[in-house]
Amino acid sequence: MDLDGVAYPFRSDALAGRRALVCGASGGIGAATAKAMAAAGADVTVAARGADALNDLVEVLSGLGPGQHAVHAVDLEDADAIDGMVAALLDNGPIHILVNNAGGPPGGPLLGAPPEDFLRPFQRHLHASHRLVRGLAPGMEAEGYGRILQIISTSVKEPIPNLGVSNTLRGAMASWAKSLSRELAPCITINNVLPGFTDTPRLGSLAASIHAKTGRSLEDVQRGWLDQVPIDRLIHPMETAIALTYLALPAAGAIRGVSLAVDGGRLRSI
Repeated sequence: MDLDGVAYPFRSDALAGRRALVCGASGGIGAATAKAMAAAGADVTVAARGADALNDLVEVLSGLGPGQHAVHAVDLEDADAIDGMVAALLDNGPIHILVNNAGGPPGGPLLGAPPEDFLRPFQRHLHASHRLVRGLAPGMEAEGYGRILQIISTSVKEPIPNLGVSNTLRGAMASWAKSLSRELAPCITINNVLPGFTDTPRLGSLAASIHAKTGRSLEDVQRGWLDQVPIDRLIHPMETAIALTYLALPAAGAIRGVSLAVDGGRLRSI
C-alpha cells in the first residue's frame, strides 16, 4: 500500500481489534499517524480542536482499512473536556493505543519568555497527557494490552536554538514518560518518538518566524536545516507515523521507555 507517497509496510490486520486515540490529528504527523494506524486495521478516534478537519480525515481513514473511525473535537487545555472525552470513549470499550500529540509553543529565546508563557503549553501537553493516561490506563491493564506514545521533538536530546519554551516542555514530557515506564502495568508500554525537521505546517511557521525576525530568506532557513541532516531532505510525516505504528504493534512489546529519533541522522549524540 502507498500512503501519501510512502510505501506502507504493515498488514491490514496488524492492529485489528485495537482502538486507538490519536490527539492532534487535524494535520501533520498526527493526521499521518491516524492514517497509518487505520491502514493497519485499528479503530481510530481522531481528536483536536477543529471538527471540520477531523471529519475530512475520517472520510479518508474509512478507505484505508476495515476499522470503525470517529471524531472527538476537544481542547486539550480544558481538563473537563478531556475527562468528558475519556468517559465517552470508555462507554464503547477500552482504548488500547493512546497517541499524545499537540501543537508546540511559539518560538523565541528562553530568557525572553515570561513565566506565564509556560502555562498553556504545559496544560495541553504534559497535563493533558497525564490526565489521558490516568483515565485510559486502567482499561488497558484490564485488557492486557496498552501502547502509550508521545510525539515530542529531538530537542529532548539536543535543545534547538530559539525554541526555549518548547525545549523545556519536551524535556519534561520525556522525563514524565520515562518515569511512567517504571510504574505502568507490564502489558502497557510507553515510548516517545522524536521527529526531526519534518515537512509539516509547523515547520513552515517556524521558518516564517525566523524570516520575520532575522530577514533570512525562507530558502536560506531551510538550507540551514538541511545542512544538519545527513539524508539532505525533510522527513515525510508518514515516515514518522510508520515508526509510531510499529511501536503500537504487539511485536513491539519489549520496547519500553525509549525516545526514538526519526530525524534523518541530525542528532549528533549517541
